Amino acid sequence: MPAAPVSATVIDNSIPLSELHSGAGTTELSNQTKPQNKKLELTDQTNLLPVKQVVVIFLALSLCALVTSLDSLIVSASLSTVSAVFNAGSVSSWVPSAYLLTSTGFQPLYGRLSDIFGRKSTLCFAMTVYFVGNLAAGFSNSIIQLIVCRGIAGAGGGGISSMLQIMISDIVPLRERGKYVGISAGVIALGYTIGPVIGGALAEQASWRWCFWVTLPLSIVATIMAVIFAPFKPMTGGIVEKLKIIDYIGILLTVGGCTLIMLPLIWGGVTYPWNSVVVLAPLCCGMCVVVLFCLWEWKVAKLPIVPMHIFKHITVVGVYICMFANGFVFFSALYYLPLYFQVVLQYSPTYSGTFLLPIVLSQVASSLLAGLSISHTGKYRTVVYSGFALSAIGSGCISIFNASTSKAVMVVLMLLTGAGNGMTMQTTTVAAQASVARKDMSVVTAVRNFLRMLGGAISLPVASSLLNNAIRTSMINLELPASTITTVIDNPSLLTNSSSISTLDISVSQAANILSKGYTTGFRDVFLLNAAMSATATLVSAVMIKHKELLRGDEEQLRKEAAEALRKAKRNGVEKELGEVVE
Repeated sequence: MPAAPVSATVIDNSIPLSELHSGAGTTELSNQTKPQNKKLELTDQTNLLPVKQVVVIFLALSLCALVTSLDSLIVSASLSTVSAVFNAGSVSSWVPSAYLLTSTGFQPLYGRLSDIFGRKSTLCFAMTVYFVGNLAAGFSNSIIQLIVCRGIAGAGGGGISSMLQIMISDIVPLRERGKYVGISAGVIALGYTIGPVIGGALAEQASWRWCFWVTLPLSIVATIMAVIFAPFKPMTGGIVEKLKIIDYIGILLTVGGCTLIMLPLIWGGVTYPWNSVVVLAPLCCGMCVVVLFCLWEWKVAKLPIVPMHIFKHITVVGVYICMFANGFVFFSALYYLPLYFQVVLQYSPTYSGTFLLPIVLSQVASSLLAGLSISHTGKYRTVVYSGFALSAIGSGCISIFNASTSKAVMVVLMLLTGAGNGMTMQTTTVAAQASVARKDMSVVTAVRNFLRMLGGAISLPVASSLLNNAIRTSMINLELPASTITTVIDNPSLLTNSSSISTLDISVSQAANILSKGYTTGFRDVFLLNAAMSATATLVSAVMIKHKELLRGDEEQLRKEAAEALRKAKRNGVEKELGEVVE
């Protein structure tokens, strides 16, 4: 009988909890390290595999990442349809926001979970949670049910992208990592490319429910491939000991803080005035929870999900600030460009999704080139701040879009913005990982993704508030009933249909005025804010992100250890098979 597939393993290196908490110690710990407390050991999962094994594992991980990237654009392209079905335009941004909120809140946890339970187990857990959430979302009968189910899906989806980057950092040397993260960005962008088309087509030709179900078969295949091909490292300790060292208080503070900050941003200027107690109270409480979280992680948590010593590195802090801005700009553009195309330019959902291709394709190309450049030269600073500068210019120019802007101009400006995003999205991962010891790379990567997702989660309610307030302002002088104003804000696409306009008891000229002065003004404000965020990131990256050598000096030794462990595992597999034959 043929031998069973052998998962890649490495020599067991355990990292004492005391060193992880204090930040003390060298980049790599020797096999002779004596753990101070066996119940609190964590296993070093560095495993620099041969190229053939890396390629196979990389393909399996990329398929997992493709699932989440498809999901993002499929949902965004169908958002206007979902909004119309449930007549909930004023809260429709909570469909993507709920996903972003939970994926943001749980994002840092996955770095520590993978340290405790192992990379493969954590990835499979994330894929399962994502699957269950999206399956339930497709059966939703109200906007509230849909928002809750998308929140569940986000709790898993957020971990998938982090695990891709963390597992690549385990099996690929830092100097070579640029090309792999660049290729992974290309795979993710492939999902961004076909996602809008699929989402628009499903919303028009089938049902919005299939926008949540369509990725489920691919999720199953991706999970099976991850189980078969992803490297497996036996972890020390029993399940009880592992569950005991999880920072549950830190998790509650993270999710609670994100929720308290986001809720008033959703409500402000739309449901309640910005100066109302209902808005200011949770916002202030959220800020206090963030401070409490930092104190807890710094002084109390035995195994913090965000160890405070990583903030001693100026490059890490710079990357975190920049990635918050990156997420803010990227996700607001991702969700509000298609809405602009549908409402102002009256494009169909399918065509609106297709018209995002310039951003996606230029992002793919620039990300691949940036990754190859880093692998070849070992330098990343110029790539990072140049990318943010391009994003600032592109976003500023996109803010001038109006009904008379030619398609050629729109395409060129979207190409420029996409190129800037591609140059910064993955190169910042390399910059952050190069600045810390190998034992800190998983948490540094997870926090980097957390802040990017936090920026995206905050951008959607902020953009929604800017847009809704602009529409409301444009209707004030028309002396319309409050119910009509609310209806238009809930579903602005009603203004593009003559039969719908008549039911609103407004004239065609008034509808055109609301679109030109209201929706277009709100869209301009959103992208001017994006330009300001990118400009700030340009300055921060130029000043704070420092150059670090991408060769640590121990790569060859780690390769030899991984190769020897792989040969040993194969020998054990053959011996086991021979034993079965003899019996």
